[in-house]
Amino acid sequence: MRTLRFLLQKEFRQIFRNTTILRMIIAVPIIQLLILPLAADFEIKNINVAVVDQDNSSFSKKLIEKISASNYFHITSWSSSFEKTYPLFENDKADLILEIPAHFERDLVRENHQQLFMAVNAINGTKALVGSSYLTGIIRDFNGDLRMQYVQQTANAQIVPIEISSVNWYNPLMNYRFFMVPGILVVLVTMVGSYMCALNIVKEKEVGTIEQINVTPIKKHQFILGKLIPFWLIGNFVFSVGLWVIARFVYGIIPLGSIGLLYAFLAVYLVALLGIGLLVSTYSSTQQQAMSLAFFLMMIFMLMSGLFTPVDSMPEWAKWIARANPVTYFIEVVRMVILKGSGFKDISKHFLVMAGFAVFFNSWAVINYRKRSG
Repeated sequence: MRTLRFLLQKEFRQIFRNTTILRMIIAVPIIQLLILPLAADFEIKNINVAVVDQDNSSFSKKLIEKISASNYFHITSWSSSFEKTYPLFENDKADLILEIPAHFERDLVRENHQQLFMAVNAINGTKALVGSSYLTGIIRDFNGDLRMQYVQQTANAQIVPIEISSVNWYNPLMNYRFFMVPGILVVLVTMVGSYMCALNIVKEKEVGTIEQINVTPIKKHQFILGKLIPFWLIGNFVFSVGLWVIARFVYGIIPLGSIGLLYAFLAVYLVALLGIGLLVSTYSSTQQQAMSLAFFLMMIFMLMSGLFTPVDSMPEWAKWIARANPVTYFIEVVRMVILKGSGFKDISKHFLVMAGFAVFFNSWAVINYRKRSG
């Protein structure tokens, strides 16, 4: 125990002596958590629409006004010729082209039928899909309004429309930051833990002090604990600052579930995460190698964790990778506890999986460390 205390003192002195590492550990995650949720907004807005109105009737004008009144669309062009409007597609100045044919109002009134033409710039697949869905919804609402007016006029009676009211659970205001901030906080804790732990141990290899430590009476498990515990505490500190300062006072996110449960899962998660950092260090001889390997793993952790893309929408092979990703489980737990108020029963499976990750990665790292240093 005394030896471990001396090792911890040495590690903390080494960390606090390097101001660059301190800025990376504390300042960088805070700045990223302030900026990234503001930029990582997947709600599609300001979709550029070019309108080709060949009818120029009251119906076509009402439809265009209904589109322009939406917060999602911005009408960039209004002409009567598709040929004049099409170059906007080629110059990426229009995401959608809506063509209203001639005699739109006349045929709609007389024949109760008419067609509209919509061209979609699908280079950005997400924007094209969402934008076309939004515009289709507006056209459908416009058609419903016309039908209601027609029925009222022909029946000469007051028809009460069906009203639909919806209630959003867990995120009533549909604020996308409430969904993104917990996930980004998990990624930042992951980056700090895995990067710093891997680089710190590899640095001992580069300066040659690890050989000196190996010939001392210090046992290998004491050396490993001396390296892991400081970054376990730093991971808790970064998570606490992000949760209690940034999330609460900047974004107004107040956890609905148990804080103790959240920190209990964080404790197990950091053990698994630091095991990955230790494993990376056993396969790396230089800090450059460690950074490259850690960066490779972080890209997989981020993209295959459900942070940006729901795991359920991934192909089957990608779901298996996501299930083998510790970040996936922690992002789910943080969102469940903070937004839904989930209890231990709801995340017990996640606890078991994360404990398995902790045992697996740390065992692999310790065995590989003994093999390479012994």
